[in-house]
Amino acid sequence: MMNPNPESLNLARRRFLMNSSCSVASFALAAMMEKEGLLAAESNLSNPLAPKDSHFPGTAKNCIFIFLAGGPSQIDLYDPKPKLQELNGQPLPKELTEKVRFAFINKETATLSGSSRKFKKHGECGTEFSDVLPHIGSCADDIALIRSMYTEQFNHHPAQLMMNTGVGRFGRPSIGSWLNYGLGSQANKLPGYVVLTAGRGASGGASLWSSGSLPSTYAGVLFRNKGEPVLNLNNPPGINSEIQKSGLDAIKKLNQQQLAQTGDDEIASRIASYELAFQMQSSAPELIDLSSETQETQETYGLNRKGDTKNGKRGGGSDTEAAFARNCLLARRLVERGVRFINLYHASWDHHSGLDAGISRNAGIVDQPVAALLKDLKQRGLLDSTLVVMAGEFGRTPLGENRTGSKAVTGRDHHPGAFSLWMAGGGVKGGQVIGKTTELGWSVEEDPVHINDFHATLLHLFGLNHLKLAQKFGGLDIRLTNVGGKVVEKLIA
Repeated sequence: MMNPNPESLNLARRRFLMNSSCSVASFALAAMMEKEGLLAAESNLSNPLAPKDSHFPGTAKNCIFIFLAGGPSQIDLYDPKPKLQELNGQPLPKELTEKVRFAFINKETATLSGSSRKFKKHGECGTEFSDVLPHIGSCADDIALIRSMYTEQFNHHPAQLMMNTGVGRFGRPSIGSWLNYGLGSQANKLPGYVVLTAGRGASGGASLWSSGSLPSTYAGVLFRNKGEPVLNLNNPPGINSEIQKSGLDAIKKLNQQQLAQTGDDEIASRIASYELAFQMQSSAPELIDLSSETQETQETYGLNRKGDTKNGKRGGGSDTEAAFARNCLLARRLVERGVRFINLYHASWDHHSGLDAGISRNAGIVDQPVAALLKDLKQRGLLDSTLVVMAGEFGRTPLGENRTGSKAVTGRDHHPGAFSLWMAGGGVKGGQVIGKTTELGWSVEEDPVHINDFHATLLHLFGLNHLKLAQKFGGLDIRLTNVGGKVVEKLIA
């Protein structure tokens, strides 16, 4: 046996001491920051989704976030503009557009475009909704409509990332990931974050429900609303539950050994994922089996509706009406089973042309089942603790789109400077309108609400301080609200 080199021993000893001191300092710093509320508590390595305490008592326990990808036109849905109709066909003053970027509009020849939709007051509050949203309008007294949203992003993917993750670039955790990281989940045999889609799909795809820099346990899990709920969830032929459990136990022991050596959260996520997948083999099929729902409930949601593709295929094929309705009913069932965050995606609302027919089709897809969901949650006593949000990534211009080569102006371009979204339940003060845009709908005039303000308010409803819910990553304190955000107090009941 060779004698070790004394110089090598001294070098190894120095490296060990340096690494140890750095590790101790890192742990001490993390503990101190956690104690001071600057970082969220580390995940429970045995169960990363174990329920955790909020920063203060919150009103919301679950969230259903309905995302209308493509940028729905607030002018034709939520924000009536009589003056815009009066000035239809006239140019917008050049000083308003000279420093504005458009995706497709030719500024030099663009003219104002009034809406052909009729607006009606609903409920005791008298909030006005478009004639294509009569069912959602009937829930006006439970809805807080924000007409003064704004963002910096004017292209779809960055804007979708902004709305779903707080910044307009890849790599950040989504809203559902942050909520599960901060609070854990009450769902024992289902993921804490479930994603359901209908229509063409959002251009942002899976980046919109990613866990980003957080462990993968907190990412959204894409469910199908019929058939096998999650692809490859079922065992292959010849593998029964006993054989599968034996294999999983062996893998778990190996992973636990590695976890004990490294303390790596991602290994804990791997262990939890294997266990959850095994449990989901019974719970997920039961979830999507709607045979226990009454015929009246299924009809109220519109599960058997036929597609109206004559009014445009941008919103999806002929099965989209039924698929979206099914997703809304599944969302209620997921809330009942303790799932923290449910994303419902529908696309596409990107009406650069064919706006009248397209928005009629798309609104027809979502209006009845979303209203049924709100009423169903309320009737079951779940709306007070379930936050429901309906939003897109930005709005549409009051100018008609006149891109080069188009023969007619039948749509609107992207508009990040002023748009609308609404919230209901979960401690939101319903029956009100927040904010106001100018008479032409060009910009925000009162109570501007940035997307990060919206996010700060959403977290507040769950009892989370957006400044304290953070992760140390790459030398930075990463949070949903990035470097801004303030709670919109008017929204809180």
